[in-house]
Amino acid sequence: MAEFDIGREADRLAQEMDRAGERARAQFERSGPITGRAQTGDGAITVEVVPGGKLKNVKLTPYALRSAPEVIAQQIVELANQATRRAGDRMYQTLAPALGDGQLRSMGYEPVPDDEDGYRR
Repeated sequence: MAEFDIGREADRLAQEMDRAGERARAQFERSGPITGRAQTGDGAITVEVVPGGKLKNVKLTPYALRSAPEVIAQQIVELANQATRRAGDRMYQTLAPALGDGQLRSMGYEPVPDDEDGYRR
């Protein structure tokens, strides 16, 4: 029975991780900044987030401000959730060639169906 060399296996895994990191870095360079956007049907409110859901930008038109504050707040929360799913999809699409489906899903990034909320890549 062959002996297991933990040092050699650790070196092999480190090299594999370095290669995956380089592939991921190259994918990011090609894709540019990754964000997710969502807006109301009338375009009165637009929300943009980075992967993970941190708000990057919220735009309100004067028309949006005609609604009650509670309504505006609820729409922003719903749009932020939608934009977060879209940012996760973009992250998934960008990194899938480098890391694979299983790794990305374990990190919380999943593809969004094309027909979800009128979303198109």
